[in-house]
Amino acid sequence: MSGTPAAARACILAAVLCAIWCTLPAFAPDTPVPWGTAVLLAALGLGCEAAGRRSPSGGPGPVAAGACLPVLLAASFLLPPASAALVAVVGSLAGRVEQPPYAARRIWRAAQLALTCAAASWAYATLGGPATLGGGGAAPDFPRALLPACAAALAFSLVLTALDAVVLAAAERRPAHRSVYELLPPALGPHLVHALAGLMTAVLWRSPYGPLSALLVLLPMYLSCWVFAQYHREQAAHRATIRALVHAVDIKDTYTRGHSERVGRASVLIARELGMDDRRVEGLRFAGILHDIGKLGVPTRVLRKDGPLTPEERRIMELHPEYGHEIVRGIGFLDEARDAILHHHERLDGSGYPYGLSGSRIPEFARVVAVADAFDAMTSTRSYRRARPVPAALAELKRCAGSQFDPRMVGALDRALGRHGWSEADTAVTADEPREPQGPHAPLESHTPLEAHGPRGPRGAAAGARRDTPPVPRARSAAPLSGPSRDRRR
Repeated sequence: MSGTPAAARACILAAVLCAIWCTLPAFAPDTPVPWGTAVLLAALGLGCEAAGRRSPSGGPGPVAAGACLPVLLAASFLLPPASAALVAVVGSLAGRVEQPPYAARRIWRAAQLALTCAAASWAYATLGGPATLGGGGAAPDFPRALLPACAAALAFSLVLTALDAVVLAAAERRPAHRSVYELLPPALGPHLVHALAGLMTAVLWRSPYGPLSALLVLLPMYLSCWVFAQYHREQAAHRATIRALVHAVDIKDTYTRGHSERVGRASVLIARELGMDDRRVEGLRFAGILHDIGKLGVPTRVLRKDGPLTPEERRIMELHPEYGHEIVRGIGFLDEARDAILHHHERLDGSGYPYGLSGSRIPEFARVVAVADAFDAMTSTRSYRRARPVPAALAELKRCAGSQFDPRMVGALDRALGRHGWSEADTAVTADEPREPQGPHAPLESHTPLEAHGPRGPRGAAAGARRDTPPVPRARSAAPLSGPSRDRRR
């Protein structure tokens, strides 16, 4: 525990002392304790924890935790508070700990669950829960048995969340109210479900069929937790795949480091404003993050070239959407995101690339990412120019709505930013070079996001906002502000 902050060590010590105090009544000579029930439940909890500990790292940790909770809540229903706390300690001390400090985390978890189970048992007994379980020839009292079980689940959630908030405040100086706000709502539902499973376990335990019948509840619960954990592992693998691809692009094209993540965030804002379901919102986040993955197929000398591109280099750069589509073609979970990667440089008037699609022929995801991409480019500081204010970037998007961008997507972004804003953390420097003052040869800020350059000038609005090239000579900046630009280094 040497690496644990002093405040956190004090918090752990206090929790351990309170847990010991809670278990002491179980050892009083005049206290009747159903040791047989306690030992069997402790063995079940220990088995759940051991199953998780034997699996490979990143394996079914959630399985063990999820399957163990009905056992702990069943103990809270069948045993007095002191005995329920002891059941929690046995499995917790043997459970897997993923991160250091291992000893501190294991001791804290044991003390925390002991206090939590004791509180749940106390709440259950206070509302007369044990009398509703039946046993001894009496039938369980339903639906009256549900009230104390739900109260126990609530007490379990409240105490668990409060202890987590306290230790986070001590270890990380995180505001306790913030932790409660973040941790309590998502915990209530699962704990209520586990409490119902624990209640069924307790009823069967007290029935003439005995403790073995409780496996009829616990085994399906374990299997459902296993499926749930599989889903979470799959989602984690998806996120790891995305991170690896984005990291590869950031290494190759350092001028836009961080750009992909911000485009993903802006795409999510637009998607939620449009009322898309969660599955499509997540797909759009992936689309925004991976929209420039095709740069992996563009030669590094082209991406990092100082000065304007040659016609041949421009043609190579314009292939990056198709490269990106080929890279992610075999990644099944991306679904609609693949269309956005391929078509995010199309324009509503049909003058975009790679296929010159227009209007509604451009996939909806691509129209969202195009707006998010242009917005981030305009509001991000690059080594060769300063960021534009958010209102100026929105004004530019509105000016180009209908010709380059879908007005519906622009309006959605405008409304979303009005509600949520765009923090300074989202507009950080996106190049490795230090920010340089604007000198006489720096790119000129105009009413178009693209500073004029190239033999035929900019193609207009946000095409240039996303140009990821270094500063170009001022002579090039004097090109007329009309005609399609071919320097699409973005």
